[in-house]
Amino acid sequence: MIRFRRWLILIHRWLGIALCLLFVMWFVSGIGMMYAGGMPQLTQRARLEHMPALDFARVRLTVVDAARRMDSTQGGGRIVLLTLLGRPAYRFGGAGTIFADTGDLLSDGGPSQAIKMAAAFMNLPDEALHHDRVLTRADQWTIGRRGQLPLHKIRVDDAAQTELYVSTELGEVVLSTTRGTRALAWVAAIPHWMYFAPLRLNDSLWRKVVLWTSGLGTISALIGLILAVILFAPSAPFRVNRIGSYIPYSGWMRWHYITGAVFGVFVLTWVFSGLLSLEPWDWASTEIPGGEIQAALTGGPMSLSEFPPFEAATWNRLLSSSGVVKQVEFKRVQGDQYFVLQGDEPVPLLVAASSLEIRRQPFSTESLLNLVKEGYPDAPILESALLSEYDSYYYARGAEPPLPILRVKFDDAGGNWLYIDAGMSQLVAAYSRRARVERWIYHGFHSLDFSFWYYNRPLWDIGVIALSLGGATLSMIGVVIGFKRLRRNVRRRGTSQAAVSLGRGES
Repeated sequence: MIRFRRWLILIHRWLGIALCLLFVMWFVSGIGMMYAGGMPQLTQRARLEHMPALDFARVRLTVVDAARRMDSTQGGGRIVLLTLLGRPAYRFGGAGTIFADTGDLLSDGGPSQAIKMAAAFMNLPDEALHHDRVLTRADQWTIGRRGQLPLHKIRVDDAAQTELYVSTELGEVVLSTTRGTRALAWVAAIPHWMYFAPLRLNDSLWRKVVLWTSGLGTISALIGLILAVILFAPSAPFRVNRIGSYIPYSGWMRWHYITGAVFGVFVLTWVFSGLLSLEPWDWASTEIPGGEIQAALTGGPMSLSEFPPFEAATWNRLLSSSGVVKQVEFKRVQGDQYFVLQGDEPVPLLVAASSLEIRRQPFSTESLLNLVKEGYPDAPILESALLSEYDSYYYARGAEPPLPILRVKFDDAGGNWLYIDAGMSQLVAAYSRRARVERWIYHGFHSLDFSFWYYNRPLWDIGVIALSLGGATLSMIGVVIGFKRLRRNVRRRGTSQAAVSLGRGES
């Protein structure tokens, strides 16, 4: 038993020396993550806010004519009408973009065109923006946008020191950062996720580093808890008022023991849940029948010929009470063609292509369930419910997902639950049995987003900050102890070498 305990102490000591600074970084940056969120990004809402309103009077081409010129008559990809460079344009998935006023294709006009796109986004004159360079390799802020390279980096002369990344292929700004969002990322997401560009751009190496450090951290935290129990030496009879005398350490080691005993469980669950966030061994991955069900909810391929041309007078009258429209998407929903309108309102509008009537009511639960059964006929439905509030799995983590939502639970091998947006008749979330377990192990233990206090802020903030500071204090004490240990070892080695040298000189 003594030898086993000695080995535990040695393993915990050297893992702690190696990882304590990393733990401090994780806990402190975790507090930053509560408010700064992830890496800087351009959300769909922010993108729409910067986008000009569509001028339907300038739309000369129908979507069918545009598709013919783009050789995209099947309408298989995502098709949207929006404003680029002050002109209406159709964007056909990854096929390209064509201007709706003249039928000209959007081409890469180089830095000058990128500046015009960025200037329109910022609503500033071209002279207030400067072309920095063309990125062919991702930098610190475009790690998640490597598939959109090359990108033009544009600097803006404004108080926020805004930097924009423009895709001339898409014809718009895809990322916006400011001095503030960049600074927040450096104290939150970058250290917390280890998103340092030289490391993160090597996906395989980054994954291995995170898995190994969090895995070894989990082992160290677990051993620390075991040692806290087996080293606790109460005398008989046990007395609460003498509990301090039962701790077998003094000085920094005593404080390390106390903070470990108090915050050790949280440290263990926090680092272990962080490890599982990368799904090692794909433990939470199961097959989800999302594609078949989404195809059934759509009702087949889109028929572009059923979309009428844009007549300005009709559309202006139609939208007189519906706010500004900035983007129109062409979709097939439950076998019919619809325009999906997005603008200043957070909820998109559905307009039937056949009648140009705005659909203001969600699709019926009966129609949604019939299509779900059509797309997944072999799995019995255990339960279905139309939710007007979020549940423990489908809920807001930043942007608010749509409501009402139809939740369907299946009696299949994966124990799948699907969430279908009743307003748009589309699948928006899916959770297998393993994914629901992961939700509690990861989000539950890592973000402590248990409903009984996650929605009762600032209680959640106070609790998480207190626990994070406790974990950081425990780790910082470990740093001090580790530094003292290493310094003592260096001095001892130096003394030994000096003694050897002296002995050789005397001989």
